Amino acid sequence: MENKILVSEKEDSNSKIEKTEVKLLWYDISGLSTTTQFFLCCVGVFVFYLLYGYLQELIFTLDGFKPYGWYLTLVQFACYTTFAWTERKLQCSQTRKIPMKTYLLLALLTLGTMGFSNSSLGYLNYPTQVIFKCCKLIPVLIGSILIQGKRYGIIDFVAATCMCLGLSLFTLADSMVSPNFNLLGVFMISSALVCDAAIGNVQEKSMKAHKAANNEVVVYSYAIGFVYLFVIMLITGDLQRGITFFSKHPWETYGYGLMFSITGYFGLQVVLTLVRTCGAFAAATVTTCRKAVTIIISFLFFQKPFTFQYVWSGLLVVLGIYLNIYSKNQDKINIKLYLNYLEDLLLKPCRRIRLARQKESKKLLSNV
Repeated sequence: MENKILVSEKEDSNSKIEKTEVKLLWYDISGLSTTTQFFLCCVGVFVFYLLYGYLQELIFTLDGFKPYGWYLTLVQFACYTTFAWTERKLQCSQTRKIPMKTYLLLALLTLGTMGFSNSSLGYLNYPTQVIFKCCKLIPVLIGSILIQGKRYGIIDFVAATCMCLGLSLFTLADSMVSPNFNLLGVFMISSALVCDAAIGNVQEKSMKAHKAANNEVVVYSYAIGFVYLFVIMLITGDLQRGITFFSKHPWETYGYGLMFSITGYFGLQVVLTLVRTCGAFAAATVTTCRKAVTIIISFLFFQKPFTFQYVWSGLLVVLGIYLNIYSKNQDKINIKLYLNYLEDLLLKPCRRIRLARQKESKKLLSNV
């Protein structure tokens, strides 16, 4: 009996040690259930990134802004670095846990993801850019297999096929009706997706291995990425041109850019928490669903050409997302319990009627 108590105490202590702190925007949600944590993260992703998408498209409506997507990325990186550095100072956390060589890679991937994504808006309609991002699940799936050695079922690959087909039809529709369509934009957003596929898996693997905080990942990734981009733009001369253009329209550029960065930073914090608790594939699924809502908002608030081919191709992408979510959760369903539940639900009324008839027949027999 004493041995059992000692073993249970050891198990309890081990479970307490293994339980890591989970924070959502500096609020500890470790005590909540996994389902509640997932729900709160989903709400945060939708709120912050819907605002982020609206402000991003709003900035690009400014005349002449098209060539300055990379300078906007530089401003965004500076804001993210400042926010994360301030957060670490307030929390008095200075120790770096993830190796610097990992951050050098993460910074390069982050720069590619955000830089190409911002710049592609100068050459594509915003819904087209978003529908490309919806198909991030395809490179994330490939990245998970190559980087983390994960395995996926046939449904995941059918989902990826639906997304590829929907993406192709959406791009074809955009090329026919949009005056802004440019193959350079397709190349940019495709490059952003490739970087995005790698970054989610590298973040998940490194954060779990070294138990690093969200603000550490942000401050090092974006600070190093800022240095990369600053040097490149200084050499090419784009830095001076960007400063000149932004200074002529400070409110529409720096003002919106600051709000755009704040909502993006909060959204990034939520996504990193989602990656930590549920994994890169689940995080990609949630952010993909958010992008579908962003497309609707874009057509409502900003004037752009429309064709019903957008709808059919978008539905194919949605089908791919649904298949992916179904595949992700089918292992959690206990088929036997579900069938037993259905059996009880359907047969209980019949059993009650039969029992009632048996009681009535017994009463009749006893009276006789």
